[in-house]
Amino acid sequence: MSLSTPIVVRRSRLDALCDAVVTVADRPSLSVESPFDATTLGTVPACNADDVREAFDRARTAQSEWADRPLGERLAVFERFHERVLDEQSSLLDVVQAETGKSRLDAHEEAVDVASTARYYATNARSFLASRQRTGAVPFVTRTTEHRRPVGVVGIISPWNYPLTLSISDAIPALLAGNAVVCKPDEGTPFTALRIRELLIESGLPADLFAVVTGRGDELGETVVEESDYICFTGSTEVGRTVAATAGRNLIDCSLELGGKNPMLVLADADVDAAAENAARACFANAGQLCISIERIYVDSDVREDFLDAFVKETQRLTLGAGYDFDYDVGTLASEAQLEKVQSHVEDAVEKGASVQTGGRRRDDVGPYAYEPTVLTGVTDEMLCADAETFGPVAAVYEVSGIADAVERANEGPYGLNASVWSGDTARAEQVAARIEAGTVNVNDGYAAAWGSVDAPMGGIGDSGIGRRHGEVGLTRFTESQTVATQRGRPLTRPSGVPPRLWTFLLNANERLANRLTAWRRSG
Repeated sequence: MSLSTPIVVRRSRLDALCDAVVTVADRPSLSVESPFDATTLGTVPACNADDVREAFDRARTAQSEWADRPLGERLAVFERFHERVLDEQSSLLDVVQAETGKSRLDAHEEAVDVASTARYYATNARSFLASRQRTGAVPFVTRTTEHRRPVGVVGIISPWNYPLTLSISDAIPALLAGNAVVCKPDEGTPFTALRIRELLIESGLPADLFAVVTGRGDELGETVVEESDYICFTGSTEVGRTVAATAGRNLIDCSLELGGKNPMLVLADADVDAAAENAARACFANAGQLCISIERIYVDSDVREDFLDAFVKETQRLTLGAGYDFDYDVGTLASEAQLEKVQSHVEDAVEKGASVQTGGRRRDDVGPYAYEPTVLTGVTDEMLCADAETFGPVAAVYEVSGIADAVERANEGPYGLNASVWSGDTARAEQVAARIEAGTVNVNDGYAAAWGSVDAPMGGIGDSGIGRRHGEVGLTRFTESQTVATQRGRPLTRPSGVPPRLWTFLLNANERLANRLTAWRRSG
């Protein structure tokens, strides 16, 4: 298959997808470039703020009817969607690769992740949304029930690095909870969001329930947040602060997955070869353009030389390429801007004394934005790549002395998204993991174990964001809880004829008795 074949085959399909973006004609257009060869894939409408408001208006109308549907009907849509994603996987991968330049293996991981997320929430949404009995004010007298209600219309601002996963994985639980969604994809990767919308509609989702507005983030982002009842944002910490501030002014909730400078700890008793092999994947998946990828590796001095030698060899085995088959391990960077950032970090480090153990070169022979997987040593605090997120195929290896030193170094900096601990003693590794200030920590894996555990919450702390996706909270965040308390017999107010002093004495006595009963149950 030639490099251009999937793009040529799908050009008419891409144009057709754009017809669903806005209903108003004569919009200016934005060109979408393929990082594989810097050619234009196609154009999309440059929507404006009025288009965003119209999308939200249509979504609100559709949401009311959708929320009234039996949950079983909503579940059936996503059971069909799961199958559509797998059936149409080849075409999905073509679009993702064409827009991002990533390898086919990395694109495939996105498709599998989306299918897995759909299956998980279609299986568990019923229990997550079920009304629950809570302990009443007075046992046996007060019956208290918690209900879950949809928030309304959820806004999703998704990034370019994982355009399939991050445009739909938050939308799936939001829609199952009875909400509508308006998605604003990155201007560099709109066709993936449009294609996934098409699959949702084919699966039975009403068209207005998942709207896609295409255009520049700096022109549309604020309106998306202003119109939302809940906002999901994945991107830089700087922009995340702005999103959070706007959400705060509007008194809406939000979840933000932001930057990361993720550490890996290789302890003295680690399987060095296994750690090195996995580190090559954990650092250079998607050419390092992954929020949870590893950029800092702290290796105990006892195994530092062995690990570095093995890691460099594993990195050199990776194949760099641009194509629509599975022949390449690492694809290209997504844009000239990403390439310039990676180059600047490596050049700055070398100028200040760091050593390139492998890589460190732009590869025009592969593609306009291709850059070799790069391993650095001798990185010091004054270098750009020491604490700033590179978001590219660059990893720095450091030597540490013991567990305490490794943990202290891992916790340096403002980020706390993901981390990895390697040890032959998993119990010890889990104890170390509990000391690391990160939202997810993987033991004897780089990132996939935690990310793939869809039943467990995932997100960052510190400058890496707020809120969680995945697990029960990944769905219930898109709901408002409502408490209904039914009082049997008299209301919980002082009966007429009972003196206030006696009433307060009885209330206090009840509290003391309840506390003693609690202590008795705890001891027994």
